[in-house]
Amino acid sequence: MKAKAADYLIYDEASGRYRESPEQAVRDDVEKHYWLHVGRTILKDWRLYLMLVPMILVFLFWRYFPMYELLGSFKVSDEVKPVSQQLFSGFSYFKRLLVGGDTLSTEFWRALRNTFLLSFYGLCFGFPMPIILALFFNEIKSNIARSVYQVLTYLPKFMSTVVMTSLVTMLVKQGSLTSGMGIVSQFLANMGWISRDVANAGLLNNPNFFRSIYQISGIWEGAGYDSIVFFAAIIAISPTSYEAAQIDGAGKMAQMRYVVLPSILSTIVIMLITRIGSLLNIGYEKVLLLYNTNTYVTADVVSTFAQRYGLAGAAKGIASAAEMMNNVIGMLLVIGANTIARKASDVSLY
Repeated sequence: MKAKAADYLIYDEASGRYRESPEQAVRDDVEKHYWLHVGRTILKDWRLYLMLVPMILVFLFWRYFPMYELLGSFKVSDEVKPVSQQLFSGFSYFKRLLVGGDTLSTEFWRALRNTFLLSFYGLCFGFPMPIILALFFNEIKSNIARSVYQVLTYLPKFMSTVVMTSLVTMLVKQGSLTSGMGIVSQFLANMGWISRDVANAGLLNNPNFFRSIYQISGIWEGAGYDSIVFFAAIIAISPTSYEAAQIDGAGKMAQMRYVVLPSILSTIVIMLITRIGSLLNIGYEKVLLLYNTNTYVTADVVSTFAQRYGLAGAAKGIASAAEMMNNVIGMLLVIGANTIARKASDVSLY
């Protein structure tokens, strides 16, 4: 369509000419001096923007710059030449991992299965626990008691992974850190739930117990800290909603069901989508400190598989391809979960 003067100008009958409207003049001034306004805003709040610099640097050095090394998934590994000078190998690494039919392919599929199972169990058992804790915190009337309980549940999150895994090892495994079997192993053996031979050998040496130990320790470590988001959403609920429910005869459980949970549903959906997005991103540090050759069958995940072949095995191309496939699957899970959430409840990330 051809633009006309009457589309953005006003005709002045007195002078017989077109003139610019006040609204259009303001818009033109804003567009003309846009970057000047941006500069003035930055100078006005320069302290806030200065605080963004460390975060930007972290993302640049630990998120964006490492993406360059993903080219190693499509090039022949060479320890001497940089990635840009290596020969292009296509999808040979991906084909070997997926349909190679050798030991490497078998180990990759086992690691991918273990990654999904550990994450899926964490989603089923670990995701509801912060919500339950937040509901319990909301029912504690004493501010002092609630603060004490919250701090006690937050503390494990601030322990390093090495300290946390050392505690788990001392509780369940006989080894150099303990003079005998762990307290948990001894309790399970006394109750008759496991045999003495299994307790003496150490639960972490038994592949059947690794996933349970991993999930229970993960809930103990992060449930309290993750409940902060849900508790903040709960305390934002208007007191009038509780009063209306009480007038209708609703008890505590009914208030949780019909007032609290619907009010924080949007928060739950958003957190669930982000959790599904990281479904296959298991921190390899914890697995690396807890697993051993006896438990590879249930403990080896994609990250430890890549670490073992990339560093110890010097097969960087294989390791890069494995991690890239893991991340691509995670991205697809985020898109799928977000699409389903948007259609089902009109709540989504984008």
